[in-house]
Amino acid sequence: MQQKTFFTPGPAHLYPSFETHLQQALREQIGSISHRSKQFKAIYQFTYEQLKTLLSIPDNFAVLFTGSATEIWERILQSCVEKESFHLVNGSFSKRFYEFAGELGKKANKLEMPFGKGFDLAQVTIPAGAELVCLTHNETSSGVTMPVADMHTLKQKYTDKLFAVDMVSSAPYPDLNFQLIDCAFFSVQKGFGMPAGLGVWIVNDKCLQKSELLKQKGLTVGTYHSLPSLWSKFKTFETPATPNVVGIYLLGKIAEDMNKKGIAAIRQEAEQKATMLYTYLKQSENVKAFVQNPDHQSPTVVVADVAGGSTDLIQKLTQTGNVVGSGYGSYKEKQIRIANFPAVTIEQTQRLIDELKRLEK
Repeated sequence: MQQKTFFTPGPAHLYPSFETHLQQALREQIGSISHRSKQFKAIYQFTYEQLKTLLSIPDNFAVLFTGSATEIWERILQSCVEKESFHLVNGSFSKRFYEFAGELGKKANKLEMPFGKGFDLAQVTIPAGAELVCLTHNETSSGVTMPVADMHTLKQKYTDKLFAVDMVSSAPYPDLNFQLIDCAFFSVQKGFGMPAGLGVWIVNDKCLQKSELLKQKGLTVGTYHSLPSLWSKFKTFETPATPNVVGIYLLGKIAEDMNKKGIAAIRQEAEQKATMLYTYLKQSENVKAFVQNPDHQSPTVVVADVAGGSTDLIQKLTQTGNVVGSGYGSYKEKQIRIANFPAVTIEQTQRLIDELKRLEK
């Protein structure tokens, strides 16, 4: 059977050491241990410490586990918003985060850009009443990135507000200064090269204080997975309910591997592969970068328009063992999406580019 390379934006290609760690988890029977055991607490603590090192997470932050990043949208809005949130929307996922706020009865404000466009900071005015500002580092649907420096600048301008960053399809790439971000979140089936089923919420004590304040006012901040409940258990490296124990174990092992490689090397490699892909798109006659502004072109999910439609190209690439994603939503048959995650090497990326060139002849 032909081994495929998955350039899909999630689930994505498995991290090279994933199979080895999974076999070890099976040998150690990790899937059967109690989440109240000393063994699980040690696993949680190890994973926390590896992520803390990898992403430069300060001591006043917890690392909490949920079922998905989608769940974390709800947890953040319940925990950090009494009345009003503000969202920068430039794609399907940032829009869904905004819609969640309305569905939870919050006053949801937004600044929305056309699909494929990023934000000029001069355009961004955050309403005085907004308690929470929701940003998306990498919009998986459109391939638009928001520069980390712009996020930091906004926080420095609006220090009284809590800032949440969706880094679902970019972690561990973005170099966030967590002194200027109050919480961030991702899911493991993208940049960490694992199967789906685990959301990771990196959240500070200011968010916890806000959640406890709302609770004191008699407002609902969630039930078993409320921020106060999750944080209380985190202090002893436990969880309120039975979590994805194997997923937490594997995440810790993969984060350890990434730390051995070094986050600087991982980021440099991501930028090198992104440059290769965008250089090809500039030269191609048939496949062109969808996001026009280079400052807003995602380094981790490259989206391209395909002349005449993308369905045939995707099928032909799959036959060569290179699986790319289709466009999102109404762009499904017009675009391709190429994930540039750490699990895929420079050599694999070059092979994809070579096949794209061959198919154009």
